[in-house]
Amino acid sequence: YLLVSICIKTCFCCCHLCQAGKSVLANFLSESTEGIGSYIPTQGVRILEYEKPHLNGNSKGAGCRFELWDCSGDQKFETCWPALTKDAHGAVIVFNPDLPSHVKEIEMWHSCFVQQQQLLDSQCLLIAHHKPGSSGDIEDLRLPPPLNRLQLIHSSLEEDPEDVRMEFIKYLKSITNLVNENRDREEMSIIA
Repeated sequence: YLLVSICIKTCFCCCHLCQAGKSVLANFLSESTEGIGSYIPTQGVRILEYEKPHLNGNSKGAGCRFELWDCSGDQKFETCWPALTKDAHGAVIVFNPDLPSHVKEIEMWHSCFVQQQQLLDSQCLLIAHHKPGSSGDIEDLRLPPPLNRLQLIHSSLEEDPEDVRMEFIKYLKSITNLVNENRDREEMSIIA
């Protein structure tokens, strides 16, 4: 589960199921080189900070700072999840579509990290991460309600890494716009 933070304290949780490839994907998306080359299960949470200048294509003004909270998929850390999701503005659920158990488990992640935090469906992104050498057919992936209403992208860092990055940036833009609209609405209610 990834938690992302924008310059106005926007956080995104990135939750994942064990061995889904979430940390590799989080490193790629945040342009981090931390932990490249070996599998080390995330213990609790790992926070990746990075800046995205000119996220909205405007060369003027400040860029956005993000925090990706790379949360462990191990349920032994379940007692920490409420603290990790506090003030989150988005949730990214990463799963391995080649493992049938993951499709069932994402329902639990969606409940904990999206529904219980009262996030909108538009604030959640599902990433079906295909590990190197996987032979999964993306056409056969069927998600049950309410997961079938969420934005789903397929990720393969071997075949289409820049497509994955561009889809993630679109998601960040939509979250940034939502946060800005909410902030503007709050400021107007104070003035009125």
